[in-house]
Amino acid sequence: MVALVGAHTIGFSHCKEFANRIFHFSKTSEVDPSYNPTYAQGLRKLCHNYTKDPAMSAFNDVYTPGKFDNMYYKNLQRGLGLLSSDQAMVTDPRTKPFVDRYAANQTAFFDMFAHSMRKLSVYMVKENNAGDVRRRCDQFNTIQI
Repeated sequence: MVALVGAHTIGFSHCKEFANRIFHFSKTSEVDPSYNPTYAQGLRKLCHNYTKDPAMSAFNDVYTPGKFDNMYYKNLQRGLGLLSSDQAMVTDPRTKPFVDRYAANQTAFFDMFAHSMRKLSVYMVKENNAGDVRRRCDQFNTIQI
């Protein structure tokens, strides 16, 4: 799973998906303390108006957003995990060794990502009308009759 989530090395997330981490995180902290402070400040500035503009978004990988590489894992180690589920992988002792390995070794990440995608591609495959490939990952397709 840690390898599959590495797909976050490309793409973006809408501000509403992580706003709870940069605005009113807790009673004692406006911002999630696991964020790199400079990164959090930049996200707050970027997303300041997200409730009025729901399309506002940030790249999942701030350094190489259009490149499939292992920078995503290096970012996690620096407190630059955009989503809480991403950042949690570097603090959880069960997943941290994988984050560290993929951050240090891009080939290891590529190999495990490919292996995991192959496994996933045959798991409970739905055929014909039993399944639906989403046009957008964040919403269901509308049924056209």
